[in-house]
Amino acid sequence: MAAALTRALCALALSLDRERDRKWILAILSFRFFNEEEDMAQTAIFGPFFAMMFLTLVVWVYMYARRISFISANKISPNDLAAPGKLAQLSPPAVSNPSDNLRNLFEIPVIFYALALYLFITKQVDSIYVIAAWIFVAFRVLHSAVHCTFNLVILRFYLYLFATLAAWFIGIRAALAYFFA
Repeated sequence: MAAALTRALCALALSLDRERDRKWILAILSFRFFNEEEDMAQTAIFGPFFAMMFLTLVVWVYMYARRISFISANKISPNDLAAPGKLAQLSPPAVSNPSDNLRNLFEIPVIFYALALYLFITKQVDSIYVIAAWIFVAFRVLHSAVHCTFNLVILRFYLYLFATLAAWFIGIRAALAYFFA
């Protein structure tokens, strides 16, 4: 199906006289269609993989920036924070939410990392997995942005839900391929 569509688009591109239309068709041809698994570079899964790692780094840096500024502004002694959870008790949500979000980034994303590595090792990466992985990352980025800033819980819930559904889609599809191959 994808090969036939590609041939038809090539024929159309060659028959067009206008340069602008030809460029538009060639741009469509450069997009990887869902069924072109043989053309998908296995390393494509590492784009979303490293994007999630970068998100974790950004949230970690943001968390420490918020914490350090709060501790400095309130002249809190490090000894006052020795008990676990003490900073969370003392600090407002603007300081504690980034910490909660960082903790979130070591829950479902860990399953995502494992799935990405599994897909790469077993050479199963295809465009469907890569698109689902980018959907996961996009919704996790939005979730983190909401959680670390204005924290509208219902919005954060839906962003988390859609991200998690993308991760479970990857996992269930990979499991089905494993058990029914």
